[in-house]
Amino acid sequence: MSAGTGLGTHGLTVSYGGAPVVREVSVTVPRGAFTVIVGPNGCGKSTLLKALARVRRPDSGQVTLHGRDLWSYRAKEAARHLALLPQTPVAPDGISVRGLVRRGRYPHHTLLRQWSPEDDAAIGFALDRTGLGDLADAKVSELSGGQRQRAWIAMVLAQRTDLLLLDEPTTFLDIAHQYDLLELCHELYRDGRTIVAVLHDLNQAARFASHLVVMKSGRVVASGAPPQVLTAPLVEEVFGLACDVVPDPRTGTPMVVPHARFPGLVHPGGSQGTP
Repeated sequence: MSAGTGLGTHGLTVSYGGAPVVREVSVTVPRGAFTVIVGPNGCGKSTLLKALARVRRPDSGQVTLHGRDLWSYRAKEAARHLALLPQTPVAPDGISVRGLVRRGRYPHHTLLRQWSPEDDAAIGFALDRTGLGDLADAKVSELSGGQRQRAWIAMVLAQRTDLLLLDEPTTFLDIAHQYDLLELCHELYRDGRTIVAVLHDLNQAARFASHLVVMKSGRVVASGAPPQVLTAPLVEEVFGLACDVVPDPRTGTPMVVPHARFPGLVHPGGSQGTP
C-alpha cells in the first residue's frame, strides 16, 4: 500500500438520530491512490466520506489530517487541503460555469489576499482539464447531466487540493457519462491526485480504483487492491449475491458475473441461466 496521505480515521463512530451508522472504523487513505468505498445500501459509505470531509462530526474516535484532529482546522483551512463534491450539489440560479468554478477559489481568499493571477490560472486549468473551456460562459442550468457533473468536478479542481472526495459522482448519469466521468477521475489520479469516491457499481469500482474499501453494517470488512479484495466469497458475504469473479476481457480487472436468482431462468436468445 502507498504511504498515507495524512487523512484517516481511528476508532470512528458516527450516528444519525442516535443510531450508529459507522462503527469503530479505522482506515488510512493511501497517498496517490484512487480509493473507492463500496458496500450495500445503508452500510455507512457516504457517512464515512462525510466524516472524512469534515461534514459529519464523530460521536467517538477521530478523523485526522496531517497528524491533527480534522475538527481542529478552521473550515477554510481544511478546504485548502481537501475538496468535497457532495451527492446532490445545487447550483445558484443563473450561475455560469465559470462562476461556479470560481467558487472553488473561496478557501484561498482572506482579507489580505483577494483575487490574484493564481486564481485565474487555477480556474483556467480546471476548465481545460474537464473539457469545459468552450462552455465557460454557459449557464450551468443549460448543461447536460454529464457536462454539469464535469462543472462540479472543475469547481473542486479549482480548489487546488491534493485530496478530492466524491460522494456517488455517477448518480443520475447515463452509462456513457458515468464512464466519461470515471475516466476523468482516473486521469486525475494518474496525474498525482488522491481521490476517494463512493460508488455503487462493483465492476466500475474494480475497473477504475487502485484501492478498495468494502463496508458492511457500518464496518470495514476488507481493503486493498481490487484483485486481492474483490472475490466471489466476499461479494456473497457482503452483498448476498452469488457470483463468479472473472477477468474483465478489456482491462483484466475483476468483473462480477452474478448467478441467476431463479433456477431454470432462460434468457431470450441465450442458454439457461446458471442456478
